[in-house]
Amino acid sequence: MVHTCVVAGCRNRRTPGTTLSFYRFPRDPERKQRWIAAVNREGWVPNDGSRLCSTHFISAPLSPEMKEPAALEILDKQEARVEAANALLFLQGQGRSVVGERGQEEHPEEREQEAIVEESASSSLSTDEDDDEDDESMSDSKKGSFAQTSDVPINFDDILKALKKENQSLRESVEKMSLSESSLKNDAEKVKFYTGLPNYFVLETVMWLLAPHMDGMKNVKLSKFQQLLLTLMRLRLDLRNQDLAYRFGVKVGTVTRTVHQMVSIMSSTLVPTAVFWPSRAELRKNLPAALRTSHPDCAVIVDCFTVPFEEPVSRGNQQQQQQRVVPSCQGAGTSYNVLKYLIGVAPQGVVTFVSRGVLGNVSDKSLAEGCGLLCKLLPGDVVLASRDLDIADSVAARGALFKIAGSYQREVYGSSEGALPADTSSETASVQRHVDRVISMVKQRYAMLTGPVESPFTTASERTSNLSTFDKIVQVACALNNLCISAAPLE
Repeated sequence: MVHTCVVAGCRNRRTPGTTLSFYRFPRDPERKQRWIAAVNREGWVPNDGSRLCSTHFISAPLSPEMKEPAALEILDKQEARVEAANALLFLQGQGRSVVGERGQEEHPEEREQEAIVEESASSSLSTDEDDDEDDESMSDSKKGSFAQTSDVPINFDDILKALKKENQSLRESVEKMSLSESSLKNDAEKVKFYTGLPNYFVLETVMWLLAPHMDGMKNVKLSKFQQLLLTLMRLRLDLRNQDLAYRFGVKVGTVTRTVHQMVSIMSSTLVPTAVFWPSRAELRKNLPAALRTSHPDCAVIVDCFTVPFEEPVSRGNQQQQQQRVVPSCQGAGTSYNVLKYLIGVAPQGVVTFVSRGVLGNVSDKSLAEGCGLLCKLLPGDVVLASRDLDIADSVAARGALFKIAGSYQREVYGSSEGALPADTSSETASVQRHVDRVISMVKQRYAMLTGPVESPFTTASERTSNLSTFDKIVQVACALNNLCISAAPLE
């Protein structure tokens, strides 16, 4: 500690190499008041750090009491040990280590200050008679300080163990709050909340599938795992980009770029793996009992759903959609500020097809004919629905059959038509619940599909693709939902 002389007008300071000594104020009230008067500072009161330099003292013969170097030397060593112990405790509290023996002196000049009493007698305004009392006051101060400290033994090993335990606890708390692999690895509920996937094993599998395709992504601040996690959180919780930027400590532009890039990679890699049209043999092998008698050739159950968007679709993308599909009077009553999708669900409960999004005024027939679903049908396949989508003729053109569960309907094989008796109303309800359950499950699992869709996601993501980024997001959400294997089969 650097000490400065408190005498008015004195600028002496304790610095390395100085020959000056600095003295504490005595504890005795009367002696202390005389020192204060000698300082000559009106209204001033000393504190524990106040010191007087040796230039204001007059040398005097040593008193008989001071001529006991052995006692003084022992006292000095004792106080040096106490001060060293206090310094070590303070440094450990600050998280630093102290090298040296327990009794090592940290401030040798402080010890010199304590022992220099034998060379001084009083201040320049004191008498020779006061010198012995000053020395005795300093000696008593030393003894009192040592006595107080020695009454409470300090166990530095216990203190160090407590600090290490506290440090470990803080590290674990920070790790639990972080969004890292280790924080999710043994916490299935956390994985499910942030990603929608059932456990870390499924998340790790998705990461394994995508990692080879992420090498071209240049992102120095986010690891591959963090890029995947950020994207899944965007789809799962529909968080704003600014929110994600705060959570991951990056800029908003980094979040936007990462989401678009990861969605494109997941669309080209994950969707073909998880959303696919099963073979007829596979469908019949695992056909639920509810359809085994009534519709043994059922290949898919279809329906449409819509997602609202915030702003009108960009002119370029709107023109592309109008070129792909032709509006009809049947869809004229549908809102223009929604995107419409056709979804196909297998009787086993997984999504086997999802179309690109089109403006909501497009008819079901136009949507079905332009999305590619009909190309997957084989002669003899049955396409089941709970309502009339006006696609019977289009399905019949592929040699397949369109059936509306629970009502009179047309069955078209080539050019021949005929009517079948109505199915039970319970079958209609069962089919409707099945499709609604799957669509609802996907939307609940990935809240971004509930909308409204932000305009940057509605434009075509690539010039060579007719899919917008949000179209890819819908497909990716369906693929991830299939990986969860939680959709119940038709009952």
